[in-house]
Amino acid sequence: MNFENLNIWCWVIPALVGIISGILGYLIGKGKEASPPDHSKINALEAENAKLKTELEACRKEASSTSSKTKIPSAPIVSGFDAATAKAALGKKVKQDDLKIVEGIGPKIEGLFHNFNIKTWKALSETSADKCQEVLNSGGDRYRIHDPASWPMQAKMAYEGQWKKLRKWQDKHKSGKF
Repeated sequence: MNFENLNIWCWVIPALVGIISGILGYLIGKGKEASPPDHSKINALEAENAKLKTELEACRKEASSTSSKTKIPSAPIVSGFDAATAKAALGKKVKQDDLKIVEGIGPKIEGLFHNFNIKTWKALSETSADKCQEVLNSGGDRYRIHDPASWPMQAKMAYEGQWKKLRKWQDKHKSGKF
C-alpha cells in the first residue's frame, strides 16, 4: 500500500459521508412538511366568546330597561359624619375624610392620593383599584409593594358610616394578612 493512496482516502471518505448526510437530511426534512395548524379549538373559543358577549349585552339591556321601570333602592348613605360613633367603633379618634383610616394607607400614601385630588372617602370609594395602583406607582418603587385592592371598599364603608363593619373587616385582615 502506498502512503499517497491512503492520504487521498482520508479526504474522500469524510467528504462522501458529509455529502450523503446532507442529502439524507434534506430529503427527511422535506418529507416532514409542517401540517397546517389546527384552528378548530381557537375558532370554537372565539365562537363561545362571541356568544357570551351577546348574552352579556342582552343582560345589560334587560337590566337597564328593568331599572328604568322600577327604581332599585340603593344602600343608605349617611349624610353627616358622626365622630363619636366612629371613635366608639374603631377605638380611636377619627377625622372626617381621613384616608389613613383605611388599612394600608399611611401619611405618605395619603399625600400621594391628595396629589391626584383624591381627598375624601367618597372620592377614594369611587376610585378603581387600578387607579389606586397608579397613585402608588407615582411614589416610586417603595410603594409598589402595597395592595390597594380593598381600599375603595374600606373607604366606602367609612363614607357610609359603617364603622362596625369596617372595624370587623380590618380586624379580620390584620394589616392585610389573613
